[in-house]
Amino acid sequence: MENGYLGWRALARRQWPLATALVLLMLLQMVEWRGLDPGLWWQLPFDLILFVLAVISPRRPFDAALAASITIFASALLVHWLGHVQIGGDIIPLAAGMAMVAIVVRQATRGRAAVGTLALIASNLVAVYLDNDSVPDSAPLELVNVGTVWGVCFAVAIGTGLYFRARDRERRQAESASVAAAQQAERLALARELHDVVAHYVTGIVVHSQAAQAIADQNPEAARQVLPIITASGHEALTAMRRLVGTLRGTEASPTSRDNDELEAQIRRTVEQVGGPVRLEVKLADPVPPELAQSVIRLVQESLTNARKHAAGVSRIDVDVRTDDGAVLVRVADDGTGQHSSPVGGSGGFGLVGMRERVELLGGRFSAGPNGGSGWTVAAELPLGG
Repeated sequence: MENGYLGWRALARRQWPLATALVLLMLLQMVEWRGLDPGLWWQLPFDLILFVLAVISPRRPFDAALAASITIFASALLVHWLGHVQIGGDIIPLAAGMAMVAIVVRQATRGRAAVGTLALIASNLVAVYLDNDSVPDSAPLELVNVGTVWGVCFAVAIGTGLYFRARDRERRQAESASVAAAQQAERLALARELHDVVAHYVTGIVVHSQAAQAIADQNPEAARQVLPIITASGHEALTAMRRLVGTLRGTEASPTSRDNDELEAQIRRTVEQVGGPVRLEVKLADPVPPELAQSVIRLVQESLTNARKHAAGVSRIDVDVRTDDGAVLVRVADDGTGQHSSPVGGSGGFGLVGMRERVELLGGRFSAGPNGGSGWTVAAELPLGG
């Protein structure tokens, strides 16, 4: 939990307010010492050590707390032995100690935080006691008062450390939740892409293979004509899978610009690969962005795949793609009997869910359901500026 990775530049940005406050306290203290016992200046080297330890303590909070405790204790013993200390003569140990208590409570593990805090408090209380013992005729009540003030100051430091510790924990939890949500969204996007691409091409391959088998005995030439379509579908599936693998590896190139003619050609190829009685109408009066064009293709693919997999008695499928009033309108309708056939390989049930998610992520509207009489209609509206 300790921030040992904190760099020097980040440390400087974080600790400059504390460093400035300690420098000001040291200057004020030196001004005050001018009228007191000159022996108090023996504490200045120890104060400088405490200043450095307090500023760099976020890198190693527990080690800094122990080193500061030893420094405060050694300073108190030395100046007590020299007989130059006066109660309240040095405020730096208290200020630096409070800062390091807050930091060690915030960053260290609970055990280390407790040990570091107790060490700093104990060393400061020992210093207060030795100060009091060095002053002739000092009253015990004065020691109690100073100790009480010191205790309140360290209680504030502990509370500050606990507050920031809780804030850090909440921030980590929020970041973890955000990362988990982003990962889940990415998984859903990949799942939609896999479902749309693989189901579309594999369904086309299976349907054409079944058709070839059905007519192989009566018309071998017609069966052979289906083979190029199956081969093309297989190549398209491999290309799509390589693109998905590139996305997973983070090496996929950014989408290139696609004009409306290319988009229309891709939609026509998609319809041809599915085969069957499809009537296609494409009217793209406004330019369609590349990212939106990819979603349009996926919607057409999945809608045709659902019609071929699920609808029974289909004699016609109408595919209408057009731009109107700042949006791309996609409509795929079949004239099936409304009775669902058993799809090849079963159904995962994710086609409509994936299409709805794709459209809603682009700020559009999606609907799918039976026609007034028979058949099924899928309709989507994708805003061009979404």
